[in-house]
Amino acid sequence: MSLMPSVPLPHGILPRALTRDVPCALPDARWRPGLAAQPFHSEIFASANEASGAGLALAFARDALTSCAEDRGDDDARQILWVQDRAAIRLGGRPCLAGLPQDLAHRLIHVAALTPEDALFALEEGLKCRELACVIGEIAGNPKALGFTASRRLSLMAERHGVRLWLVRLDAAPDLSSARMRWQVAAARSAPPRWNPAAPGTATWYAELFRARTHQPGQWSLSDDAGTLRIAGESDHDAAAAPDHVDLARATVGRSLAAHVLG
Repeated sequence: MSLMPSVPLPHGILPRALTRDVPCALPDARWRPGLAAQPFHSEIFASANEASGAGLALAFARDALTSCAEDRGDDDARQILWVQDRAAIRLGGRPCLAGLPQDLAHRLIHVAALTPEDALFALEEGLKCRELACVIGEIAGNPKALGFTASRRLSLMAERHGVRLWLVRLDAAPDLSSARMRWQVAAARSAPPRWNPAAPGTATWYAELFRARTHQPGQWSLSDDAGTLRIAGESDHDAAAAPDHVDLARATVGRSLAAHVLG
């Protein structure tokens, strides 16, 4: 099976990751969306000036939940826990239910924690609950409470109970962590929509995987294509080449289109 090559990022878009934090990866172990074997503890480093961290965390969560559901052959209707500390809420705001995907908005549980310690406690308790589909967390900066020991506890809880965690680190520097996968992300320009170039495009991110246990480090341009995480550009050619069988209007024989609409 051939894998989609990574899309190089423009120079200077993302800060260079810590070299000592990048382990030797298995050859040909390239990450791609849609993998069924997803790590249980991932970190996403992003700027608080944009919503790229939370957006990509949601995209990763949906990608993992979809892959697992297809593997099990059933629909997952469990709740999703979203935990933020006070600094993260101040920087990026609370999740807006109206802006969330419809398949997730109705099953979101939000926890507003006062301190990073409270947020870590809520994250651990959520990871112990097998009735949760996944956990998303947002913590700002590099609080002392979120050291290697706390990170190790999160990894153990997630793997022991089988609940995945995506922890968004806002305005944080990559420090020591036991997270199985670590990303640096920034917002990218969306491709023009097919039918209306002036309309908003799909969410797109520059993403650098700088640490992973079972995958090589790499850089990708990722997009949310109608709720499906894709490498940006991989489906554009197929969409352009595929014939369009959608009936946009009924045939107008002897009458104008306006007559059909108004009549």
